Amino acid sequence: MAGGGRARPNILVTGTPGTGKTTTCSLLADATGVCHINVGDVVREKGLHDGWDEEFECHIINEDLVCDELEDKMEDGGNIVDYHGCDFFPERWFDCVVVLQTDNSILHDRLSSRGYMGPKLINNIECEIFQVLLEEAKASYPEDIVIALQSDTVEDISRNVTKLTEWFNNWRPRRSS
Repeated sequence: MAGGGRARPNILVTGTPGTGKTTTCSLLADATGVCHINVGDVVREKGLHDGWDEEFECHIINEDLVCDELEDKMEDGGNIVDYHGCDFFPERWFDCVVVLQTDNSILHDRLSSRGYMGPKLINNIECEIFQVLLEEAKASYPEDIVIALQSDTVEDISRNVTKLTEWFNNWRPRRSS
C-alpha cells in the first residue's frame, strides 16, 4: 500500500516535455526539503538506457534499470520524481501523481525554443492534445491520487507549488490493515 512504511511521501510529477516539470519539482523540493529526482538526468548519468533514438533524438531508457536504481530511495520516501512517462513505475512508490498540462500554443513555443522540430515536436504536441499522459496516469495509479494541474504561466507554477507544498505538509502515512 502506498505510503505504508514511509515517514514522508513520494510525489511523481509527469507531463509532456515543456509543461514545467523540472521547474515545478525544483521549487517544490526547495519548499519541502525533499529530494528531486530528474529521471532523465539519472538515465544519462548512470547509463540506464539501451542506446539513442535517432528519430526522437533521445535515449531509449531501460525501465527495469531505472526502477532498480530508484527502488531503495523510493522505499525510504521523501522524493519528488520528475519524468514525462509514468506507467512503468511501481504503483506502490507514489502517494500523489501530478500531471502538468499546458496550452498547446504555449507548449509549441516552449518546445520550439528548445530546438524540438519534426516528429519530436509533432509527437509531443499530439500527446498533449490527446491528454496521453493524464490517461496513462489514470490507468496506472488509483484515480484518487492523480491530479491534473494547469502549467501555462509563472503564476500557475507558483500556485501549483503552493498547492503541492500544502498537500505534502498535510500528508500522513496510510496505516496497514
